[in-house]
Amino acid sequence: MQNINFKIATPERVVFKDDVDSITLPTMQGEITILANHIPLIGVLMPGEIIVKKGDELISMSVSGGFIEVLSTKVVVLADTAERCEEIDVQRAEEAIKRAEELKTKRSTDTREFAMLKIKLEKELARVRVGRKHLERVDRRGIVKKYKK
Repeated sequence: MQNINFKIATPERVVFKDDVDSITLPTMQGEITILANHIPLIGVLMPGEIIVKKGDELISMSVSGGFIEVLSTKVVVLADTAERCEEIDVQRAEEAIKRAEELKTKRSTDTREFAMLKIKLEKELARVRVGRKHLERVDRRGIVKKYKK
C-alpha cells in the first residue's frame, strides 16, 4: 500500500508529520477519508477529530478548524488549533464548555459574541470527545495511571 505524506501545523507548531496509510478529517461537506492517490482537493476543516492510520496504529487529534490541501501523495492541514489526544486535558475542556454556556445564557450577546461562543463550544466539545475516547482506549489497555483524570 502506498503511503501519504501528512503534516498538520498550527501557527505555533507542527503537531504531526509522518507518512501514513489514511487520514479521516471533518470538513464542511462531512467527514472524508483520504487514501494515497486521492484527487487534488482544497477544503475547509471543521472542528472535530482527525484520525490518522499508520499500520495497525490509530492516532487521534482534535482540531478546531482550518484548511486542508490534498495532493496525490501529500496532505497538508493548516489548523487554527490542534492537539494530539494524549495532550488534551479533558477536565479543563469540560470547564471551558461550562463557562461558554454560562456566558451564552447570562449575558445578552450580540451576533458576533454569539458566533464566537459557538465556535468556542464546538472547539471544546471536539477536544472532550477526542480526549474521552483516548482515555477509554488507554483504560482498556490497562495503562490508566499515567493518564487518569
